[in-house]
Amino acid sequence: MLIVIQWQAYNLARDSGMNVAEGSGTLAIIGLLQFLPLFILTPFSGLAADRFDRRMLGLITIAMQLGCAAVLAWTSSAEAVTLPLLFVIAVMLGIARGFAGPALSALSPNLVPKTILPTAIALSSISWQVGMLVGPAIGALLYAYEPASPYGFAAGLFVIAGIALALVGKVPQPAMRKDQRPIGAIVDGLRYVVKNKMVLSAITLDLFAVFLAGANSLIPVFARDILQVGENGLAMLAAATPAGALVTAIFFSFRPLRTQVGPKMLGAVAVFGVATIAFGLSTSLPLSLAMLFIIGGADMFSVYVRQSLIQLHTPDDKRGRVSSVSMMTISASNEGGDAFSGGLAFIIGPVGAIVAGGAGALVTVLLWSRIFPVLRTTKSFDPPDDLLDSQTEKNSQEA
Repeated sequence: MLIVIQWQAYNLARDSGMNVAEGSGTLAIIGLLQFLPLFILTPFSGLAADRFDRRMLGLITIAMQLGCAAVLAWTSSAEAVTLPLLFVIAVMLGIARGFAGPALSALSPNLVPKTILPTAIALSSISWQVGMLVGPAIGALLYAYEPASPYGFAAGLFVIAGIALALVGKVPQPAMRKDQRPIGAIVDGLRYVVKNKMVLSAITLDLFAVFLAGANSLIPVFARDILQVGENGLAMLAAATPAGALVTAIFFSFRPLRTQVGPKMLGAVAVFGVATIAFGLSTSLPLSLAMLFIIGGADMFSVYVRQSLIQLHTPDDKRGRVSSVSMMTISASNEGGDAFSGGLAFIIGPVGAIVAGGAGALVTVLLWSRIFPVLRTTKSFDPPDDLLDSQTEKNSQEA
């Protein structure tokens, strides 16, 4: 749904007389309006994920996104879509994702044994990337046929997702300190992230690398004005990144990563930066597709390692709040990165913005390998012994 929103916003801007730079600035606003609600609400949504039914929170956010899709389907069929409406929808989607991320992320480890969690994360990523692969392609093609149809299709998928989540059995909530106030609980989660260098380094590496190198946010610009491939090209470009991620996730579902996880994560982010630079310089559709495919694969590699480390290195009673911090940084890197890339494209042009972002990702890898030696020395996903001992003791006390 997002790629269609971006495409509509960019076309509305260009058709109203804005130039390429000004149209890119419109995409920056879309990204910023999604990011701000996430940034403001995520600490509280993480606390909500630890205190309330994570499944119910997920259902509420699905209903919100269903409402957004329905509004866009109706206004698109009536040819009444405007930039202000798209800006409001961006805010609503940001609010929904702010609560959905921590709740659903913290729910996953409660559904599978810890020993197979990395494989479960890979399988979950496969389903996510299949949606990311098929969704933009279907959305762009449906939009070319009828502007309202991709939103109607998305609304139907949200209904199916809601039914599927409702069928999941009730999951026990982790016990929390009853004498701790909400603000204290939020601070406690943030304090844990800061103290755990493994979690902190994994979260912030993704934050800065993807924030700087946000190639996907400018795909509508490249499709219309640089590669000049129209909506069919837009569909291919939008599908290339998730295709690379999907292949990587499938590989890890059969061959889970077991050794040198930290150094390999650094290497994946470096590849991500190099491929981003190549995409920015490309004027060939096949080369651009190949680079986006590599970007998606490298990003999925990093996501797989980061999510496994965070989930396995965090106690269950803090997992919602730590997941909320992770989601906040992911939002800062994705939606915040969209705003940054669009704003930078407004100043120096889309090609310069992408190339500079890729170079920034490479610099981030070099800095993080020095600032956080734990990334260079982490060999496996196994949590430290003190975390295992404390969790075992807590489970014994609860029993």
